[in-house]
Amino acid sequence: MAVDRSEKALETAIEVDLLEVGYVRGLGYNRDTCLDHDTLITFIQTSQPAVWQKLEKHFKSDTANQIIARLVKELELRGTLEVLRKGIDLFGQQIKLVYFKPEHELSEQALARYEANRFTVSRQVHYSNQHQKSLDMVLGVNGIPIVTMELKNRPTGQNVNHAKRQYKQNRDPRETMFKFTKHPIRTLVHFAVDHDLVYMTTKLAGESTYFLPFNKGYNGGAGNPPSAGFQTEYLWKEVLVPDSLLEILQRFMHLEVDEKDGKKKVAMIFPRYHQLDAVRKIIADVKEKGAGESYLIQHSAGSGKSNTIAWLAHRLSGLHKNNEPVFHSTIVITDRVVLDRQLQGTIAQFEQTLGVVQKIDKNSAQLAEAIQAGKKIIITTLQKFPFILDKIEQQQGKRFAIIMDEAHSSQTGETAQKVREALRDYTVSEREEIEAELAEATTDSEAELIKEVSKRGRPSNISFFAFTATPKAKTLEMFGTYDGEVPRPFHLYTMRQAIEEGFILDVLANYMTYKTYYKLSKAIEDDPELDQKKAKKALAKYMALHPYNVAQKVEIIVEHFKTAVRHKIAGQAKAMIVTGSRQQALLYYRAMQRYMKEKGYPYGVLVAFSGTLYDDVTGEEVTEAQINGFAESELPKKFKTDKYQFLIVADKYQTGFNEPLLHTMYVDKKLSGIQAVQTLSRLNRTHRAKQDTFVLDFVNEAEHIYEAFKLYYEATKLAETTDLNVMYDLKNRVFGYQIFEQREVDAYAEVFFRPQSRQRKGELSELHRIVDQAVVRYNKLSEEEQAECKNALNKFVRSYSYISQIAPFTDANLHKLFVYVQMLVKKLPNTNTGALQLDDEVQLTYYRLEKTFEGSIDLSEGQAPELTGLTDSGSAGATEDKKDRLSAILELINQRFGTDFKPSDRVFFEQAKEEMLHDEITIHQAKNSSRENFIRSKTPQALKSFLATKNSNEQLFKRLFTDKDFQETVLHAFLNEVYEAARNIEVRE
Repeated sequence: MAVDRSEKALETAIEVDLLEVGYVRGLGYNRDTCLDHDTLITFIQTSQPAVWQKLEKHFKSDTANQIIARLVKELELRGTLEVLRKGIDLFGQQIKLVYFKPEHELSEQALARYEANRFTVSRQVHYSNQHQKSLDMVLGVNGIPIVTMELKNRPTGQNVNHAKRQYKQNRDPRETMFKFTKHPIRTLVHFAVDHDLVYMTTKLAGESTYFLPFNKGYNGGAGNPPSAGFQTEYLWKEVLVPDSLLEILQRFMHLEVDEKDGKKKVAMIFPRYHQLDAVRKIIADVKEKGAGESYLIQHSAGSGKSNTIAWLAHRLSGLHKNNEPVFHSTIVITDRVVLDRQLQGTIAQFEQTLGVVQKIDKNSAQLAEAIQAGKKIIITTLQKFPFILDKIEQQQGKRFAIIMDEAHSSQTGETAQKVREALRDYTVSEREEIEAELAEATTDSEAELIKEVSKRGRPSNISFFAFTATPKAKTLEMFGTYDGEVPRPFHLYTMRQAIEEGFILDVLANYMTYKTYYKLSKAIEDDPELDQKKAKKALAKYMALHPYNVAQKVEIIVEHFKTAVRHKIAGQAKAMIVTGSRQQALLYYRAMQRYMKEKGYPYGVLVAFSGTLYDDVTGEEVTEAQINGFAESELPKKFKTDKYQFLIVADKYQTGFNEPLLHTMYVDKKLSGIQAVQTLSRLNRTHRAKQDTFVLDFVNEAEHIYEAFKLYYEATKLAETTDLNVMYDLKNRVFGYQIFEQREVDAYAEVFFRPQSRQRKGELSELHRIVDQAVVRYNKLSEEEQAECKNALNKFVRSYSYISQIAPFTDANLHKLFVYVQMLVKKLPNTNTGALQLDDEVQLTYYRLEKTFEGSIDLSEGQAPELTGLTDSGSAGATEDKKDRLSAILELINQRFGTDFKPSDRVFFEQAKEEMLHDEITIHQAKNSSRENFIRSKTPQALKSFLATKNSNEQLFKRLFTDKDFQETVLHAFLNEVYEAARNIEVRE
């Protein structure tokens, strides 16, 4: 007899597994109330007999109906979750709807009540009097439905996406079973399940229903690992077993209220798998080992870290071992205001007692009082700890959990030492050791916190829980878990998985780099020895602050934004310009303002830098607030408005700035290591209308960005780099598979590009019908041909997307093919286009900027480098500065930037410079004018000096007077050198 591979067989397998772990078959849900009346009443009668007897004495035979009527009303008013946690009142009696397990040891009475809970599994549940539709499975607690499941069977041609579609299209959210008003009034979570994947949602909203993946992850990415049974059986064998489900209801699920711009958004939060897994594994380890351990939680952006911290803080604050609290206080160290609010709001829903969370928002005395009083959860900044040492007694016999939210930390090393000193249960010998350690403290914030747990004699009464997405070597060494000699994070949720699951965007998927070529010449006759590193840095700074350099890049940036970016994110897209210094940021700002005014463009520009800065335009010191016209603290909110499109930054907003409307980044700063990851990750936040991101990098090379991300990104599948010729080759290649014809592409384009005034009902279905013809033909290809075809289609989409950003295209057939193939690859299995659709190229009109890379930085190739701890090479000690002749430095720079200055070129400029320096007026002007005024006023004289020396290099002279751009470039560099030389000449009075 053949194995039953039907959906019913999967349903049966799940039911059998649930029955083995404590579920019973449901007795049937009433279609009017969507409650299992018999199970509900039986639970109350057996767990609360005294309450039942008192109610029965009054209501007689109508007792059950009275309870059910009261429960239905309370569910409408307060929602399922609150009713479960707090019960209901009827005729002077409190009725419990569920008994949760307390943290400490169960008494016999508490154990009996807990075991009285009745967990039911019901199949093919008819939930409405309006129709005969049924849910595949419903799981209930004491007669109240909690979980629904729609199951799909891959062997019969359906998968989890069909289950999601069923929820969206065939489950009316107005039905009592699914209704969500201010809160869910019946079921709390809905799972779409097949053999391989699980998705979940807590609110049905038709086509707008948003499903989250609820998968374990596999090899650092999305999905689930292979299993001896179903890959998704962890859902019913681990997550939904009675103890686990009650713990989720009691300690994880909560209503999240988000109020922005006067609008209130309410969501029911069910933990994602990695959040649930992280908290549970940490709690289990702490319960086994007690205080004194360290835990590194490496969770990527998009992991929902704030909720994970809130759940962990609550669990740690109530954790008991042998009827004793493991920790007397849990202290969350953070600078994030949003985490303050989220912690308080979330934990308030779990606790009956007010004041469990104490926010330290006044002074250090408030912190000292909270610690002395043993407040369960304390939220503070690190900076308050140094000031409590004289206000607090030694914490003898007390244990502490320290949760470090390091994403926005601004702590210093000395301050971190004060945390341990303030909270540790010291012995005399330990205090002496601490004093020695304090003498070695540095001023680096993160390093100092790491050192806090790296010293001998770790505090046995303090546990550290450090959250980070990008751990350094020291972070791993000091907070990591040692299974052997090599530490590892205690829990991991990678950037790769976050991207593949759609919680953040891949900022490396559409990356473009350019290399700048310019000319330099030596402006002095001598050839002195200079520090090579410092000289190169000075030359780089000279070019970075060159006004013409900035002006040309501004033109590129603004025109690219106008043609390729401004229509993104439903016309709300914004861009960040990352500069290398405050001076450069200000130069960019002024150049942007001039260019906008000249072109009449409406784009608003903001600038962000710290402190004060001299402004050549006003001749005064200026601040960020003075330039922008409002306080620094208002910038994030202002930037979010329609008034502003560009934000120019200098070492600000490159960490912790999470603006979903930020689409494109223009980089004019050297980035490396964690800084590269943190800066570029400003683009990764998701938005319903945001499909992609784009980076245009004037400074860094793709290989260096690859190296920076590889440490933290895992082997992520990214698009291959393409060029124009590859794109046209791919056009011929995709047609070669004969799964579609030009007439179908034309027909699709005719519908797709139809003006809104001519659009008709059913056009979306028409687009699908056209493309479905190709899908049918595709399915007839051999597996090898399908793989090749799919690869070619993906390459075509990526190639066109990338090239459309930088090159003009007038080929209508090519663009029609692009939109057609975009739809086609979405309909083929396991396809992810994810590419851009930009229509113009970046134009360069001054000194040469050469494109060196376009496409995706593929992190799936190669092995990730390993971090290393401190070695002899990293120990303190001076190194000899490398010296080099100025001419050799110039040669090095010329090789790097593609210039070819020769001795004859040098002679030409040296003769012209010598002629100008013989002029006393020139020297006087240099000593008494700004650099830019000098260059503008001396241009005619410089041209005359070139005329006087033309015989030394006729070829160079000819180019100077026939190529305007070349002339302007040379004049600026030449007069800059004359200016420096003139100012160094001593003039006798």
